[in-house]
Amino acid sequence: MTEFSPLRSEIRKLIKSSGPMPVWRYMELCLMHPEHGYYLSRDPLGREGDFTTAPEVSQMFGELLGLWAASIWKTLGSPPLLRLIELGPGRGTMIADALRAMRVLPPLYQALSVDLVEINPVLRQKQQAALSGIRNVSWHDRIEQVPDGLSIIFANEYFDVLPIRQAVKQQNGWHERVVDLDANGKLVFGAARDPIPRFDVLLPPLVRAAPPGAVFEWRPDAEIMKIASRVRDQGGAALIIDYGHARSDAGDTFQAIARHSFADPLEAPGQADVTAHVDFQALARAAEGIGARVHGPVTQGEFLKRLGIETRAVALMAKASHEVSEDISGALKRLTSTGRGGMGSLFKVLGVSEQGLAALPGLGDERESAGAS
Repeated sequence: MTEFSPLRSEIRKLIKSSGPMPVWRYMELCLMHPEHGYYLSRDPLGREGDFTTAPEVSQMFGELLGLWAASIWKTLGSPPLLRLIELGPGRGTMIADALRAMRVLPPLYQALSVDLVEINPVLRQKQQAALSGIRNVSWHDRIEQVPDGLSIIFANEYFDVLPIRQAVKQQNGWHERVVDLDANGKLVFGAARDPIPRFDVLLPPLVRAAPPGAVFEWRPDAEIMKIASRVRDQGGAALIIDYGHARSDAGDTFQAIARHSFADPLEAPGQADVTAHVDFQALARAAEGIGARVHGPVTQGEFLKRLGIETRAVALMAKASHEVSEDISGALKRLTSTGRGGMGSLFKVLGVSEQGLAALPGLGDERESAGAS
């Protein structure tokens, strides 16, 4: 991350000319500005980037998701065409690992059409390299561009970068949170002058009693509804994996990550990844509201253990050197541990499917997963 941020200069000009901008607009510019947007100009992954995702931690993650998809394909009667869709595929690591695992079922492998939704040209090139030699792979800017057909959809760390809206509770109601300039021209958080009309009516029960100063954040339902309506109408299932909370509640989770450390989200717009936690209850409510079936959420650790990650780790370690075995053991711990640095409890897994699928692997039926946190 450099000290100079060309996007910061543009944002300051916009605020001076048009007034404070909502947090969602600031986040959108940070990530998607056509010239300086974080996600349109670089590869943010791995040790040399700003963060590491689960597929980059271990091949086991993608392999288990491939077997998860294979199980659903068989449950649905082994149809002759299955669209395997990934939203925000990173470097293509996860989908490549999933496809390797799916090769164990040649009829499934022959039925696959792989559709990747990616807007970052740098990452598209890396995905093409990772999937060289794989047949029937297509790239799209939006999920709406993917041709019709029964689908398995993966969205791993996809929702956390979708822009959020925030509101701050004050004595006279909830005000939209904004990004403004202080007397020295520095970017600071503020609140819109007037409260949002009748906002209390829309709030989840846990949030209504929040004290003054509390922040509530939410995302529009558009993306989850695209996913849910697709599997509802065309068949199949989606798997959403991200960090977040299982119940809607107040809290400010807007954050920036640079070089694997937390940073001030207002410090260098466009130079760091800006994200916010995912509200899984809100996702589930929106999907159910349009007639899709919801499974979970459960924690990532529980999900991967139910899929057999511990058994897979033992099998890999049996064939590996001591040093590689230590790496596999470390990866298993990071993916499933609930302790410091572990992804096991912070990350949640939510399934969305057509109504005909009563249960999804690793997520149990709705009675089992209702109490997950």
